[in-house]
Amino acid sequence: MYVKETLKINDRELIIETGKIAKQADGAVTVRLGDSMVLVTVVAAKTANPATDFLPLTVDYVEKSYAAGRIPGNFFRREGRLSEGEILTSRLIDRPLRPLFPEGWFFETQVVATVLSHDLSQPTEPLAQIGASAALTLSNIPWSGPVAGVQLARVDGQFVAWPTMEQLDRSDMDINLVASRDAIVMVEGELNNLDEETLLNALFFGHDAVQPVLDLQERLRAAVGREKRPVPALEDRSDIAARVKVVGTGPILAALSHKEKLPRYAALDEAKKAIVAELAAEFAGREKAIAAEIEELKYHAVRAMILQEKKRLDGRDLVTVRPITCEVGLLPCTHGSALFTRGETQALVTCTLGFGQDNQKLDLLTGEELRNFMLHYNFPPFSVGEARMMRGPGRREIGHGHLALRALSKVLPDTTDFPYVIRIVSEITESNGSSSMASICGGTLSLMDCGVPLTAPVAGIAMGLIQEGADIAVLTDILGDEDHLGDMDFKVAGTATGITAIQMDIKILGLTREIMAKAVEQARVGRLHILGKMAETLAAPRPELPERAPRVYTLQISPDKIRDLIGPGGKMIKSLCEESGAKINVEDSGLVSVATADGEAGQWVLKRIRAICAEPEVGRVYAGYVTRILEGTGAIVEILPGTDGMVHISELDSARVAKVEDVVREGDLVNVLLFDIDRAKGRLKLSRKRALDADPATIIHGMDE
Repeated sequence: MYVKETLKINDRELIIETGKIAKQADGAVTVRLGDSMVLVTVVAAKTANPATDFLPLTVDYVEKSYAAGRIPGNFFRREGRLSEGEILTSRLIDRPLRPLFPEGWFFETQVVATVLSHDLSQPTEPLAQIGASAALTLSNIPWSGPVAGVQLARVDGQFVAWPTMEQLDRSDMDINLVASRDAIVMVEGELNNLDEETLLNALFFGHDAVQPVLDLQERLRAAVGREKRPVPALEDRSDIAARVKVVGTGPILAALSHKEKLPRYAALDEAKKAIVAELAAEFAGREKAIAAEIEELKYHAVRAMILQEKKRLDGRDLVTVRPITCEVGLLPCTHGSALFTRGETQALVTCTLGFGQDNQKLDLLTGEELRNFMLHYNFPPFSVGEARMMRGPGRREIGHGHLALRALSKVLPDTTDFPYVIRIVSEITESNGSSSMASICGGTLSLMDCGVPLTAPVAGIAMGLIQEGADIAVLTDILGDEDHLGDMDFKVAGTATGITAIQMDIKILGLTREIMAKAVEQARVGRLHILGKMAETLAAPRPELPERAPRVYTLQISPDKIRDLIGPGGKMIKSLCEESGAKINVEDSGLVSVATADGEAGQWVLKRIRAICAEPEVGRVYAGYVTRILEGTGAIVEILPGTDGMVHISELDSARVAKVEDVVREGDLVNVLLFDIDRAKGRLKLSRKRALDADPATIIHGMDE
């Protein structure tokens, strides 16, 4: 059955349709705003894998080049594996959906969001989030939605929901928020060093903005929503739970008393083995159920410890940040390096300066984009004491790296003042929570160690929440277990004066503004503490770039001269690079950048470029080479590379000249005065005799530079 619902958003219509496309999927909708349109489908397997005891959910966001009237720029000219941007958006869809599936739903479930049309004006990420919720809401798949996504901007001090890309360009924030009727469930974004109150106002503005979209989805559900499939009943484990509580409470609490992660995990493993061994005969064949109840016991024990005793696994109170140590300059051959350790989380971070074509070329729906700042986050298995196959960065690593990139990008110098390509790599060498925030702290230190003139240092901290009824505990600098067993993971990065990036996932409903305000204030205090510790090691960027880093020299030439600098087939610029060992980058504006670690070579290249691109001036004396003799007429003299003029025989000498060769020969270096330019014919008129008495200090040696 075809149904269409519409809603006015700003000056455009949000249109959701179902029953026209992909009718064999369990749920399918198209979502359109302006001329941007996304198809979202959801399908769940009809049978569950009996060996599966987790939610097997896959979310893929796919951009089709035809959506923007483009052909893919890769060799195969077709879409391949998901790009980094598509993976990041897939995560933005996945994270708010996943907690709303019922416990015991072990059926393979796939959500696919396909961008069918992109008007290059309206971002499609929130449309995909809305579509995923709508498709699940209409389907027979059990799910506790709906939710709705919205992009938030602030233009000229006013919040804007679902802004255009032009408005985002003028905005001092870019936040993606997903909310249900009663709660904000996911937030990710960047801010231009804005204060905590502005962030809170933006979040609750966004929550209000999505309510009409939730109403629209409810109308669709009333019209064509299908009856939900039954969720297989979970095994009744009450008998096992009672025995595990009796047998296991002592050993589990004893194991949890270990403050360090690895000894605690080892003790927990031993306790689990002992409990299973004691109960195995009593509950034969139900070992997995016993293990599950042990995890439940641990879950409630940790939460009770925090809520009732105000004590955490590592012995801290609720607001204390773990011990911090910092070191910079520890890697001798890198441009910048830092080791940031907070508790049992450690990041080894490097900064490398590049130039020109070292930048990253992105083939986007909106066109080609050049990225001069990159941040790559790596999470090797040894960081958590594991051994497993390494197959390149996963979705989590890409997401964590992007969050750190957003946080640091707000304090980088303008490329006109610092014309370098910057790459940061964060190697997580030890992990027990908040490794993405450690990457931000280490990234700041590595940038300053490299001499990058940041506008301010940035630090990051992860906040957590435990809530049982009226009992609430907001945790500063959470451990990995507190993230897993808690109700909120709220990462905040910023400077001493404001926030630059946030990421939040909430597992519970009804998080009030008061709790949010407490969390962001606690995060601010923690962030200032971390910044203070970082400043004890390195308070500001080093005044000079490291010796190994390239030096970049810039020169502005006329855009008309770019062709001369490049030369036929790139011959001229290649020659300059080969002779000097420098890298040369030329922009369409005529801005020329030269990168080299050899200062003398850099100055030589600049002189050559000035000579090649110089404009001849009437009245100036040039030292040039005779390139051709015109018998009986005069001589051709090249005064600048690629620029020559004629010295008439009457202008060769103050005395009468009978034969050109009596005064000059081909290859001679002569001083000549440029006394006129025939603009119509583009000819230079030169005189040797008028330059005979020229002051040597005023002569331009354009051919010798």
